[in-house]
Amino acid sequence: MKYSTPEKHGIKSEWIREYIEVLESSNLSTHNFIIMRNDEILFENYWEPFDKDFLHRMYSVTKSFVALAIGFLEQEGKISLDDPIIKYFPEELKNSTDENFKNQTIRHMLMMATAKPCTYWFEARTPNRVAHYFENNINSRPSGTIFNYDSSGSFVLCALVERVTGKDFMEYSREKYLDKIGFSKEAYMLKCPGGHSWGDSALLCTPTDLLKTAMFCMNKGKWNGEQLLNEEFVTAAISRQIDNDDIGINDFDKQGYGYMFWRTYGNSFFFNGMGCQLAVCVPDKKIIMVYNGDNQGNPYAKKIIFDNFFNMIVRRAEERAVEETGHKKLQEYTKELKLFSVKGKVKEKTAEKINGVTYVMSENPMGIEKMRLSFDENGGVLYYINEQGEKEIPFGMCENRFSFFPQEGYSDRVGSEKGDRLYKCAASAAWVSDNQLFIKIQIIDTYFGVLNITLGFDDDKIGVLMNKAAEDFLSEYQGFAGGIKI
Repeated sequence: MKYSTPEKHGIKSEWIREYIEVLESSNLSTHNFIIMRNDEILFENYWEPFDKDFLHRMYSVTKSFVALAIGFLEQEGKISLDDPIIKYFPEELKNSTDENFKNQTIRHMLMMATAKPCTYWFEARTPNRVAHYFENNINSRPSGTIFNYDSSGSFVLCALVERVTGKDFMEYSREKYLDKIGFSKEAYMLKCPGGHSWGDSALLCTPTDLLKTAMFCMNKGKWNGEQLLNEEFVTAAISRQIDNDDIGINDFDKQGYGYMFWRTYGNSFFFNGMGCQLAVCVPDKKIIMVYNGDNQGNPYAKKIIFDNFFNMIVRRAEERAVEETGHKKLQEYTKELKLFSVKGKVKEKTAEKINGVTYVMSENPMGIEKMRLSFDENGGVLYYINEQGEKEIPFGMCENRFSFFPQEGYSDRVGSEKGDRLYKCAASAAWVSDNQLFIKIQIIDTYFGVLNITLGFDDDKIGVLMNKAAEDFLSEYQGFAGGIKI
């Protein structure tokens, strides 16, 4: 990868600094941020503890990689986009009487215009996710007519790649283009029940891997002068294939949809993953932006990222070099950036009163029997007992402490199936009033998630509110509880 300075490519460093300041003041949990123009990296930063080698969970960005693999299948003559999906899964659909489903084509699935979405597979705990997709009995509509986001359809397209090629999805993708563009050898994809790659949500790769793939797409399937994937398919994939503005707000993600790529402002497109896994490509300005973070539970995060990026950087970018005025300030500001931690008061008299106090909890949805807090100079530990036994979570006051989230049995390499390791986490806390402590726990592992805990104290009583934003875990930590000092 080639590196340069923002000013040499018509972007002022002070604009980037001001943009990042907006992200920070908006309390976004940012992991990394990269800007490229004219195929040169102008800015790259990682929020501690993340670094450039961290294999980041990309969530639904994965779908765009599946679309590219489908393009290679078509290029090789192994499929036609207008083939009905039943052609490749006849056994799974043999008992279906739904004509809409039988007429559903690969192209319809790429456009998120399927006949019906799948039931929520996490709840189904199905032993075979492919079979589950074709067995669902939701009322259907003619495919190809309506945009309706269908993650399971994307998963089935990944399974199609593996069925047609007889190869693991990543193996096939590496052969066709990933190795040629310098994709990390360590990158991998989680699996789903049934042995299929988790093609709608579970690619793990580095941020620069995502950047390279975005370059590949913005260059219409060409890399180092070699046309790896035909320009016609890539152009169609990143172009508007179907309208997705069902309420007329014309927002950043309501500009149309391609083949598992989203359209955005102007003539731009983007890879889009849950929690704000993003690669935004602006062909008219030859700009690419990669952002990774975990802002699950924040409905405004992506709009903050998009609107300010286009207003503060893209629309101001010039076609010539500009005077370098703020590059040193940008470097100084960003080198100390760390993962988001809770803001508020570090000290409060209530901490002295409750330090070491054990509370017996009344019956509650979390199944917590007892709870206590201990405090030290710069943080503390939340202790509790649930059905798994004694647990503890260290936290810092207005800064993160890193440990392992103590709940056992969460998924590892196979989604929805129990694993045998704990997830890494970061926990921070602050006093938001004289008798209320807020703790934020961020899961920063193969899976990302957020757990918010509010603790209120009144004489010898404790009140607890827990809520989570995570895909298929932390479900034990939702609801209210109350307790009495013993």
